[in-house]
Amino acid sequence: MPEGYMWKFPEEGDRPRRIEAYIESCIGKEAAIRFWRSYRSHFIGESDIIQMKKEGFNSIRLPFNARLLLAEDGYDESELFYIDRVINWCEKHQLYVILDMHGVLGGQTGTNIDDSLNDQPEFFQNEAYQTATVDMWRFLARRYKDRWIVAGYDLMNEPLPEWFSSYNHMVMPIYKDIIAAIREVDERHMIVLEGVHWSTDWSIFDKLLDDNVLYQFHKYWNNPDKESIGQYLEFREAHQVPIYMGEGGENNREWYIGAFSMFEDLEISWNFWTYKKMDNDNSICSIKKPKDWDSLVENIHNNKITNYKIAQMILNEFIDNIKFDHCHYYKGVVDALLCRAPITIPAIFYSYLGDGQGHYMNADYNTDIGFRESDKTHISFVDSTKLQINFSNGQGQRWQEDDLSVVRLREDEWLKYEVTIPEDNHYDISVSAKRLTTASYLELMIDDAYREVIGISSDVMGPHGLEERVKLCKGKHSIIMKVISGSTSIQSITIKAQNY
Repeated sequence: MPEGYMWKFPEEGDRPRRIEAYIESCIGKEAAIRFWRSYRSHFIGESDIIQMKKEGFNSIRLPFNARLLLAEDGYDESELFYIDRVINWCEKHQLYVILDMHGVLGGQTGTNIDDSLNDQPEFFQNEAYQTATVDMWRFLARRYKDRWIVAGYDLMNEPLPEWFSSYNHMVMPIYKDIIAAIREVDERHMIVLEGVHWSTDWSIFDKLLDDNVLYQFHKYWNNPDKESIGQYLEFREAHQVPIYMGEGGENNREWYIGAFSMFEDLEISWNFWTYKKMDNDNSICSIKKPKDWDSLVENIHNNKITNYKIAQMILNEFIDNIKFDHCHYYKGVVDALLCRAPITIPAIFYSYLGDGQGHYMNADYNTDIGFRESDKTHISFVDSTKLQINFSNGQGQRWQEDDLSVVRLREDEWLKYEVTIPEDNHYDISVSAKRLTTASYLELMIDDAYREVIGISSDVMGPHGLEERVKLCKGKHSIIMKVISGSTSIQSITIKAQNY
């Protein structure tokens, strides 16, 4: 289910049907069919699944375009083959699969993400699309009812942005119809339901439709704090149901550390979006841009046909580049998602477990910085005239100097962090901090087993390391930073192996 931005395409190639039409116009129908077969054969291969398992992930959310599954006489087995193959790989390597109908018939958003034809949510405007979608989910449930590796059915991705909210009242009745069709043939598999407006608004969930449901929200480009997900936490508590952050990413690594640590602390299942796209450093896999790709992009923008031989050459190189072994693999992105060493954790992303468990302050602070304000910790900028922290780095832009922030601690105040250690080793641990009083001392405590006091001797922000490397075993470890004398401003904590 390619979106144009993943391929660096302009608006004229922002969705599958537009990409398909342009490629066919350049190389012809038969060659285009071969191209798409190659694309689906190589975009996700067994090597990708093996690597996901190796890194410690336990599930994937598999997006598919319902339009492509249809055939004149029912359903297209040649397209279903690619879904089946991924499911088989995941079963072999022990990763659950959530089947995500990312583009429903007719389109559920009226935008590029669901491959809509006329920028309208025609799924909600045409009863035939609704009936066909109910039938398709019944078919898929019958097909996969005995596949234990299939964790659940994500019925509809991100229905109805707010400018089409006049259709919001239709979502729950349609969910009810789809669930009923699934339960006719499959009583066991989990149902996954998404809220409206990019899966952020759960106000439509006025009743529980089934006793085996996972409720999904998405999170992009905003604060990684409890305030921003309050409605989902309250819903979970009120109804005693599991919740799932089904899409989050498209930001910088610092944001990943904060957001995904929060999901872990609050026991929210999560999924990273997107795993693989072109020429970037904020996804796990980056596809190398083919030679002359930019000319192809320019031709799409100008509605100009690319010469057959040139187009075929570019597309052949693209197919070769999307294979896992030919992509650039960003281990640092995975480390950020899993808060895994080597890593530098911004101080503001201390534990989300709350007062007395994740942090402690002698007094409440009201900094009005627009982030983690209910914690009443003393968060401020290192050097900036900004009033609020910016978390809208949609292209993965790194924080600028005036984005950098700190947590200020006075005597007896402390912050807790959790880090995953990938292997038994000796690790260097250092804190970027400065003193705010004449003398300041910071105690680092690791797993209640190791303690060391660091003298913060400079009034300029800089690294202060432990005198000796600390031996840590593979697994999760907690680190508490506590001021035992004076006052200290802390920007980050860095953990790296001695041979890194």
